Amino acid sequence: MKLPDDIETNILLRNNTPVDDFLGLSPTEIHHLLYDTFSDKSPVQFRNDIDDKTLDQIPLFRIAEEYLKIIQRDKQIKLTPLGALPKKVMVELYDKRILLEEHIESGITKLWREEDSVSIRSARLTAELAGLVKKVTGKLTLTKTGTKLLETNNRLQIFRQFFQAFTDKFLWSFNDGYPEQPIGQLGWAFSVIMLDKFGDQHQTVDFYADKYLKAFPKFITFFRHDYSTVERQFFRCYGVRTFDRFFLWFGFVTVDKQKNFLDLDTDKFKRTDLVKSIFKIDDQ
Repeated sequence: MKLPDDIETNILLRNNTPVDDFLGLSPTEIHHLLYDTFSDKSPVQFRNDIDDKTLDQIPLFRIAEEYLKIIQRDKQIKLTPLGALPKKVMVELYDKRILLEEHIESGITKLWREEDSVSIRSARLTAELAGLVKKVTGKLTLTKTGTKLLETNNRLQIFRQFFQAFTDKFLWSFNDGYPEQPIGQLGWAFSVIMLDKFGDQHQTVDFYADKYLKAFPKFITFFRHDYSTVERQFFRCYGVRTFDRFFLWFGFVTVDKQKNFLDLDTDKFKRTDLVKSIFKIDDQ
């Protein structure tokens, strides 16, 4: 049934009207941002001129590349009985010193198992979700796509597939004890827009988390009053997922630490040039 012209016009007008809580984006733009992020209608898109110098500055991608090269060199990796990377591979990757784990660097723990390095484990799982690696009968091998992209040194396509798998398929909640809802992950591109808009100055996680919550207020309903307020739990969840294990892992921010270790309550973050080197952003 077709709506009357005046009603249809009002709906279109409302859907395309800038909303303050969306930082001036319209509901239609937010819809594309959330559910069709890399389409030509989305306010955030990949640049077409991402070069090797830029890719060299993306830590998690560099780990993924080194991981793929190990499989290419050894033909396959035999997983442990628990389905994890063997210690030998973990040590080889960690010794590249690309992303360091504070608990390992401080001597609290040693690198014994895959779960001791959240970044390496995340890169490994994302490579599979990206269709670059496959697991068959306890062994990891490159897929035909992964093999071809490595042989042709098509780093940009590897990055595109890896990044899209990380943002769309890899569950960010897998790495923490917060609610399994996609807090931070749904609307990651909105966080990139915030970083582009405000990241030229050092800002706390709370600054961004507050704006994210105004855009997506339902997420706070998944927290309960127990060890702290629901607001503080939400802010820390957003901080861990978006800043600690997304922005920092991809080199999108630098951190001005207030203590020896990362403290998402007090540390301040600033945007790096990578954001503008990787994304075209139309934020009005």
